[in-house]
Amino acid sequence: MELQLALDDMTLDEALALVKSVQAHVDIIEVGTPMVMEYGMAPVRELKKLFPDKKVLADLKIMDAGEYEAEVALRAGADYITVLGVTDERTVQGCMEAAGRYGGCVAADMICVDDMAGKIRRLEEMGVDFISVHTGVDQQAMGRTPLDDLKVVRETVKTAKVSVAGGICAETLPAYQKYKPEVIIVGSGITHAEDPKEAAEKIHKIIKAQKF
Repeated sequence: MELQLALDDMTLDEALALVKSVQAHVDIIEVGTPMVMEYGMAPVRELKKLFPDKKVLADLKIMDAGEYEAEVALRAGADYITVLGVTDERTVQGCMEAAGRYGGCVAADMICVDDMAGKIRRLEEMGVDFISVHTGVDQQAMGRTPLDDLKVVRETVKTAKVSVAGGICAETLPAYQKYKPEVIIVGSGITHAEDPKEAAEKIHKIIKAQKF
């Protein structure tokens, strides 16, 4: 099980300083969608240059022009890119083709997917590397959590790895570990913590203590 740090609502300088302070406790660095919108691929390039031993995910949430948009991030140094599970299968296939050329991985973000089980089967047939359970901020504001979707995903996946995001922190983490996702994604649970380094260390210790 790995810890993915999501960098969203901060400046690039703040993000770089934060990663420097928590790097010992983080496996994957996510350049979140808001940061991509603000800075483009600059954070991907900088993070890969400064932390070459870390995997970098560009959370593009690709909805169209899959091959082209995936290649933009992969060429900048991203190891992983995200495509929306609700998009057309040709878009997903385009992402897969670009990832194949660059040795990258594709994560399908399942936010707002209705037929979760059916979609997972098709995505796995296309060779997607990760099924990413994601409850968005707006959904969280209505009291929704990723746990129900995570249960369905874990019961359905056959070949893909599973990642999960949506308001996870040290206190709620054990409930997610029950379903054994390969990647735990934490954003504000670290970035908005009073002591981000301490929060990252605590979460990382909980994750690494579980063996499966």
